[in-house]
Amino acid sequence: MTELATPYYLIDKSKLLANMQKIAYLRQRSGAKALLALKCFATWGVFDVMRDYMDGTTSSSLYEVKLGHCKFGGETHAYSVAYSDAEIAEVVANADKIIFNSISQLNRFADQARDIQRGLRVNPRVSTSDFILADPARPHSRLGEWDIEKICAVMPLINGFMFHNNCENGDFDRFDQMLKHIESEFGELLYQVDWVSLGGGIHFTGADYPLDQFADRLKQFAEQYGVQLYLEPGEAAITLSTSLEVTVLDTLYNGKHLAIVDSSIEAHMLDLLIYRQTAKLLPNSGEHQYMVCGKSCLAGDIFGEYRFPQPLKIGDRLSFGDAAGYTMVKKNWFNGVNMPSIASKELNGEIKLIKQFNFDDYVDSLS
Repeated sequence: MTELATPYYLIDKSKLLANMQKIAYLRQRSGAKALLALKCFATWGVFDVMRDYMDGTTSSSLYEVKLGHCKFGGETHAYSVAYSDAEIAEVVANADKIIFNSISQLNRFADQARDIQRGLRVNPRVSTSDFILADPARPHSRLGEWDIEKICAVMPLINGFMFHNNCENGDFDRFDQMLKHIESEFGELLYQVDWVSLGGGIHFTGADYPLDQFADRLKQFAEQYGVQLYLEPGEAAITLSTSLEVTVLDTLYNGKHLAIVDSSIEAHMLDLLIYRQTAKLLPNSGEHQYMVCGKSCLAGDIFGEYRFPQPLKIGDRLSFGDAAGYTMVKKNWFNGVNMPSIASKELNGEIKLIKQFNFDDYVDSLS
């Protein structure tokens, strides 16, 4: 690890495999299929560890559809908030199922998608999100249809539904409440489709999650309505598998002890900045407290405040945990700060460089 220059994301394949094994068990016990949500994690360099344990991918754009089709395989589900005339043919050519966000889009493109399975996103108008920014059921949400009469009118055009109203939900009872709400609101329609996707945001690979109870509830739902169930795990597939490895470049004091590292929260862990969360750094104990800061010019480029057993010094290495979800897919060139490399820790412990970025990549991202 010390031979690879920081910053870099390090994907531990043994930890990734542990999540995959839970997904495989859930698939076997429940009969549900699992699709990797590429919007969360699309590092195809480790798809070789994942594709034997999952059924395919789900996407949010044309490029994600094509990536899932050519790099992962299996089933490829296409979803987008809105498709354009210029891209719909290519989306259909790379997908097994296409899910429309609105009845308007369904009617507009149903004929062009006539040779693959068609679905409609339904908004149950309740969710588990604690952030309005990410809440699919927020007031005036554009994500999915909810009017049962309007949905009934287009049932001949679709084969399935997609519901996505769980967000970072690690509580099975809360999931069960969400599912009961869907059943009570849309039960009459569920009997009329062949498949139902419950989306992602369900933290079923967590250490204390009641996996058997979850699997049995999914199986009961599928059998009652006679549907093939799909889950779309993103963070559940890659949770706790990856770290962001950084090096301390400088230390200073300004009422607090500060440490500046060779990375940036805005450029490399953007979701934490958006949701005002702190990066995970363990063991986070000791007598010496530091605010760990990024190297961009953004004043709020701060990973968080942590405790250390010894004073930090230039050249010290730090490792931020749980750094796979919504990081590599959102990394950017703000300030021209170089992007972290992507590396994997193989099952035999070897560190393998997957991807390295350079000045040419920066130049090619601009015009």
